[in-house]
Amino acid sequence: MKQPCVVLCILDGVGWGRRDDGDAVYLADMPVFDRLMAEHPWCLLQAHGTAVGLPSDGDMGNSEVGHNAMGAGRVFDQGAKLVDQALESGRAFETEAWQTAMARATGGGTLHLMGLLSDGNVHSHEKHVQALLDRAQRDGARRVRVHALTDGRDVQARSALTWLAPLEADLAQRPGDWAVATGGGRMHVTMDRYGADWPMVARGWHLHVHAQGRRFEAATAAVQALYDDDPSIDDQYLPAFVVGDYAGMADGDAVLLFNFRGDRAVEICQAFEAGPDFDRFDRGRVPDVSFAGMMQYDGDLLVPAAYLVEPPQIDGTVGEALSVAGLRVLATSETQKFGHVTYFFNGNRSAPLPGESWKKVESWAGPADRHPAMKAAEIAAVVAEAVASGDYDHVRCNLANGDMVGHTGRIDATIEGLQATDRALEVIAAACRAAGATLLVTADHGNADEMYKTKKGAYVLDPSGARISSSSHSLNPVPFILVEGAGRWSLPHQSDGPAGGLAQIGATLLHLCGVPIPDGYLPSLLDDGGAA
Repeated sequence: MKQPCVVLCILDGVGWGRRDDGDAVYLADMPVFDRLMAEHPWCLLQAHGTAVGLPSDGDMGNSEVGHNAMGAGRVFDQGAKLVDQALESGRAFETEAWQTAMARATGGGTLHLMGLLSDGNVHSHEKHVQALLDRAQRDGARRVRVHALTDGRDVQARSALTWLAPLEADLAQRPGDWAVATGGGRMHVTMDRYGADWPMVARGWHLHVHAQGRRFEAATAAVQALYDDDPSIDDQYLPAFVVGDYAGMADGDAVLLFNFRGDRAVEICQAFEAGPDFDRFDRGRVPDVSFAGMMQYDGDLLVPAAYLVEPPQIDGTVGEALSVAGLRVLATSETQKFGHVTYFFNGNRSAPLPGESWKKVESWAGPADRHPAMKAAEIAAVVAEAVASGDYDHVRCNLANGDMVGHTGRIDATIEGLQATDRALEVIAAACRAAGATLLVTADHGNADEMYKTKKGAYVLDPSGARISSSSHSLNPVPFILVEGAGRWSLPHQSDGPAGGLAQIGATLLHLCGVPIPDGYLPSLLDDGGAA
């Protein structure tokens, strides 16, 4: 007997928070989400820390590791943990990529270290920069330039000086010529993803490579001046700046991108590695530099060609099991999260598997708080049509509003975005009900559930006594809801905390699809015995 279609709907950034006036998920009018939780089995799942392969339970989850875990059915050591191990053991410095960089840095060239400077541990960590600097000094580099992208997204909105000030002081005391060269906000320069905004990459290229930007005597002076110029701007969107007499990259230099997460690293890598046929923007003079990443960010495209740390080798994915079983699959989202329901869910593979189709809905350009509804309605329409067609055994989608609008730190816009998500969920749930499909509703990590910074369970206040907005992910668990008409299955509900982890969604999905669960998978969440 043919199994019903199984729909996995990922509400990106919708965690289970304090359920108070700092929790946009609680504040938003989401009648469909609330009804599904009231009428169907649900539980909470851990979506951060060791449950998704990160070094400690103090590490926030993110979309990359969350989708990896769901699609792998197991927990694999992830970027930050792999980098920690490779730097501490010294393996990263035994690679050809590091040796090539040092040959240039000790042979008259400049070593350029480029990436996101914070301790957010989502795309990068400042301790990794320190490890690279220490080893470069030990190996004899004499001239080093740091290109520091400011965060404000995975950390506090205006916290760049927390890392820039000690970095400048540290570089000044090292032997030789060491300094910060350029900087700018991560959402303004360099760190685009999924081809959404190549002009962002172009601005980063011309900043780092050609020293095009407003010039300041010091990086700390630049950030403070930009803060003073626009009191509403945060670190994500700081304009490009150039420090001192930095004149750009030259032939014979070496460039290392120290981010470990792939999605926002691929495009700048392509700009450095592509030949003369590169057509995304006019690069102008292209210096002869060696280029390497902290990791290989795309194993199918082999980007970059040289890297310091091997990425996780994820095999036997949910996608592969579905494909081998001959099931038909559709994965869809808008541009900002399309790679998560495809590439990351499939174990970091860039091409659809046999039997799998992908449908991308183009995102709006610009900050998400200008269009809080994003493309939730359009994604819901794609899912509803796919379910009604009967052509697919599994459909998965990502509704990005909770995360992308949550990252702006604006609670009003985030509430609006979540309400658009709920309207989309209504369309998807109705289509599943009409077709007899099973619907799983979950999230990859928290964000919108914690719109103000907290410490030890209390809100952090500024000197005026006001709460400090948070634009980063949270450490909260995420909901997992099972909606199926027969009422055959229940879930292990625990009112005081998570009943499992994100990786268990893998076996659960295969279980519902009637596909054998591979050896080594974490157990399915399903209990046979009727709804709880």
